[in-house]
Amino acid sequence: MGKRILITSFGSFGDVYPYIGLALGLRARGHDPVLAMPRYCREVVEREGLRFHAVPPDVEPSDRETIGKIMDPAKGTEFLVREVLVPALRASYESMSETAREADLLITHPVTFAAPVVAERLGLPWVSTVLAPMSLFSAHDLPVFAPMPWAKNLERVPGGARALVGLAKAVTRRWTEPIQALRREFGLPRAANPLFEGQHSPGQVLALFSRTLADPQPDWPPNVCVTGAIPYNGPETPDTLPRELEAFLEAGPPPLVFTLGTSAVGAPGSFYEESLEAVRRLGMRAVLLVGPHPENLPRAALPAGVRLEPFAPHAALFPRAAAIVHQGGIGTLHQGLRSGRPTLVVPFAHDQFDNAHRVWRLGVSRTLPPNTYRAGRVVMELRSLLENGGYRVRAEEIAAQVRQENGVEAACDAIERVLESNP
Repeated sequence: MGKRILITSFGSFGDVYPYIGLALGLRARGHDPVLAMPRYCREVVEREGLRFHAVPPDVEPSDRETIGKIMDPAKGTEFLVREVLVPALRASYESMSETAREADLLITHPVTFAAPVVAERLGLPWVSTVLAPMSLFSAHDLPVFAPMPWAKNLERVPGGARALVGLAKAVTRRWTEPIQALRREFGLPRAANPLFEGQHSPGQVLALFSRTLADPQPDWPPNVCVTGAIPYNGPETPDTLPRELEAFLEAGPPPLVFTLGTSAVGAPGSFYEESLEAVRRLGMRAVLLVGPHPENLPRAALPAGVRLEPFAPHAALFPRAAAIVHQGGIGTLHQGLRSGRPTLVVPFAHDQFDNAHRVWRLGVSRTLPPNTYRAGRVVMELRSLLENGGYRVRAEEIAAQVRQENGVEAACDAIERVLESNP
């Protein structure tokens, strides 16, 4: 008999789409998933015929000022937690509790801080998820931090990695103290840091990323199941491109593709101007995905062989590219891996620096931070990717491994095991 499963998420569409894909998989198995997400997600969720429940906070994709602060490499994570998530904690808890009373299982996102509190108060079994390896925060495979990427080198210093992890936990403990206060109010014991161990369910942790990105580490939670990514490209047919774009692709050699996903596209800086200049110098065709923001449209005339699109399904477009330039969000990154094309990652904030390091480590990508993203450097990096055939060969090898993974099936199997153990 199917179960009512409440699935929570927060963030850009890159944070939301995997959970829609998961919900579709669960529905196909006869379950009744309900997606508890910010209200801007309602349309895409309901277009799939899925049930939706609005949960604050709400950061509209058009709110460039807030997105700019969230995507700040130095202060973005602190701003997100202290100024966006924590102030909405009680409202989020109350809204989520309304629909959780009817649920058989709760599935949490790394920053839906109210969800574990709801599960504990209602006695609901819950499954936690992470989208990127950084959320597992291993001292044995130290993440690359946006404010200080050099700190990765502390792995080579005896005790250095553990000291850095301890420092990160100490600093962020202040950010999440209101979550502990809410727990005290409800008579719940103090939890571990919600940004670290406290986000993980004691029952099951699902790592919704490719096994190629991280090997299991001794300090991961013992109940982690690495499922592989859950690809989802929106309610449009994911393998179909707009007619005009398809005609453009058919009319010449594979282009470069430039995209900033669904979050950094709201705070692109000079990304599109520098990209266009790099394309001019390389003399190549290109597709620039500029999002829904008129401000992102380049002021200069477009070179011949360049096409602008607000959006196109990455699953359909990326395999048609010569190389891909993207921001390193985990959803975009997985589509890049599946495409078998070399990538240049331009990480803006949060896990994107660590994601960039991991695909560099695989030998399929190079990295260029936004503060050094200038046309001359872009040309150099792209020439390295395109002229060194090893990147293409390695990208195709990794793509073959990623395509063998079935994140939806593995995640649904794990969730049903939890349901079976909690009849």
